[in-house]
Amino acid sequence: MEDELIINKASLIASGAVLIPKNYRVPVEISRSTAGPEAGQRSLVFSFGRMRVKKSISTNNGDFVYCPEKKTLVFGNIVIHDVTIMPVAYHCPEQAFFNIDQNCMFECAYCSSPLLPNHITKKLDAIKIVNLIHQKEELIHSVAITSGVNNSVNSTVDRITECIRHIRNEFPNMPIGVESYIDDTTQVDKLKTAGANEIKINIETATERLDICPNIDRTIVFGMLAYAVNVFGKGKVTSNIIIGLGETNSELEDIINKLCSMGVAPYIRSLRISPFVKDKLHQMNITNVPSSERMIHVAKIQKMIMERHNLDTHTFCTMCFRCGCCDLIPFKDF
Repeated sequence: MEDELIINKASLIASGAVLIPKNYRVPVEISRSTAGPEAGQRSLVFSFGRMRVKKSISTNNGDFVYCPEKKTLVFGNIVIHDVTIMPVAYHCPEQAFFNIDQNCMFECAYCSSPLLPNHITKKLDAIKIVNLIHQKEELIHSVAITSGVNNSVNSTVDRITECIRHIRNEFPNMPIGVESYIDDTTQVDKLKTAGANEIKINIETATERLDICPNIDRTIVFGMLAYAVNVFGKGKVTSNIIIGLGETNSELEDIINKLCSMGVAPYIRSLRISPFVKDKLHQMNITNVPSSERMIHVAKIQKMIMERHNLDTHTFCTMCFRCGCCDLIPFKDF
């Protein structure tokens, strides 16, 4: 029998916004991110048992309904008990995850970041980031930096490197992760030398058959991932794979195997269809997010293959494996 907590987390991930009472005074600061599945939307992190899920919220409509008095999330015959709301440092619980530029030239069809209104942009630089970390230092156990690629890959990596260097100087023992497109091995070296401990370079889709990120060179990404394992070490390099874009489970298993054989931990991210990209995805006949059943099936395959290659999500101290709010995380959630 499937673990009820896993079923509940997958069901919550696969659903739409959470409806909260109009007169409810949220006990924590509401998050509004410029990257990730909930980019551009107001969201909260709901915790139950060993699980936590970050969801967009609404006072007008939603699938799951949050009942503060009963501490429950309810959707049809699904009732999640003992639900609490976790404080978010920046983007994540217990972590500061900063996006320094929402603009990007890669035009991935599912990505909302470049389409967000200008007033949402945080216009972050190294000094601002260090000051923000100081403001919530008691909530922060690790830091991560990501960015869209605005002008060039090299200039973007230089900006990220500057941020990492300032954070490392100010917080010598803080785990730091970096998520960026990389197209030259010297950029990997630069990020490591600046003080990054972990790196994520995203392959994005399970197969090149899908024309979702037309400007990303998969051959370059695989080369940079292989090099990054040599520099950062096995268990410190990861790569996002978005599911729900039309890939088959066989294609998914192939890409998971390929990444794991390289020493790269695949991060399986379920597609979210935000209001900012809904029309574009519908034109591509992408209308549904993965079902909770498929999420669980894929996560089990992911765990099995990772075990075969001696990879474990617990080796990561930063970014999405550490956060665990948006997807099922093998070895942590199950």
